[in-house]
Amino acid sequence: MEITRAQLTGFRSYEACELTPCEGVNVLLGDNGQGKTNVLEALYVCCTGRSHRTRQDRELIRWGAEFASVRVDAMRRDGSHEVEIVLPALGRRRIKVSGQEIARSGELMGHITGVLFSPEDLRTVKDGPAERRRFVDMALSQIKPAYYYALQRYARALKQRNETLKTIAVQPSYMAMLDSWDEQLSTAGAELMRQRRAYIEKLSRAAAETHRDISDDRERLEIRYLPSVTMGDDAQANMEALFTARETDVRRMTTSVGAHRDDVQILVEGRDVRAFGSQGQQRTAALSMRLSELDVMREQLGEWPMLMLDDVMSELDPGRRRQLVGRLKGIQTFITCTDAEDLAGAGVGRAWRVEGGALKQL
Repeated sequence: MEITRAQLTGFRSYEACELTPCEGVNVLLGDNGQGKTNVLEALYVCCTGRSHRTRQDRELIRWGAEFASVRVDAMRRDGSHEVEIVLPALGRRRIKVSGQEIARSGELMGHITGVLFSPEDLRTVKDGPAERRRFVDMALSQIKPAYYYALQRYARALKQRNETLKTIAVQPSYMAMLDSWDEQLSTAGAELMRQRRAYIEKLSRAAAETHRDISDDRERLEIRYLPSVTMGDDAQANMEALFTARETDVRRMTTSVGAHRDDVQILVEGRDVRAFGSQGQQRTAALSMRLSELDVMREQLGEWPMLMLDDVMSELDPGRRRQLVGRLKGIQTFITCTDAEDLAGAGVGRAWRVEGGALKQL
């Protein structure tokens, strides 16, 4: 996949700008706080429909502007794809794909695909299970839009079940309603679990090889799926787990088992890197996972997604930086950095100076 043009209007620090990237390495160069990351954020929004930095659309709108919009044009092996997202200060967002407004957000998935690696990715390794579930969910949603819809169905059923559990505390007659929500939760949850298990198995194989390269064959990386329901990935196993936990759930007024409680374990040399890894090991593990996400997406989609590297070159030692640069061949890449020397050997195709929310091609 190759992005041929990106336009931002009223997005974050940009009043208006247009980017015409090359098919290789594209660099956004400038001091901190000038708007480099905002460009990558806009591209990522067109991939997934959401920002990696905030859940509030209002924060993406330039101060004083009535709306923000992002349009990205791309060429894929099946032809041209255009995505436009308009975020008004008042009212609901509007998304167009190839000029046609879509009714469901899932219809956005798979048109513009990309992998973003940023300093915040350390949270995937260091923080709680929610960050690792999000990592898997965002990747799978781009690869398989059906997964995104299953995720939505699961979230709706979970919300309704939890509301029912709270109601039961004052109206016990509502207990019978749990059967319906359990069935919906189990069906959607089983689909999520099957897809997560298959994806993590592929990711682990790719990440093990990537990590060997980045660490000069000094360390072994393994990624494991830790499902909340251990009796199986089918709907019946999920139903049984929910029924077993029902008494506890009623008492606590929340759902204690299911796909929303899944986790992903990241091991370096057999030890949980979250608990026992050094800062360097955690950073290398996070990078290996993102680069391996690229490999798995290429395998599934038949073409490379774009790669976005947000201020990560300065965080890597020279050896890991060389390993990363060596993997960019054939992948359209967008890199933000403050020092051009960090890009030695990257074969930069096009570069822009970013200053005060404005781009100037170098």
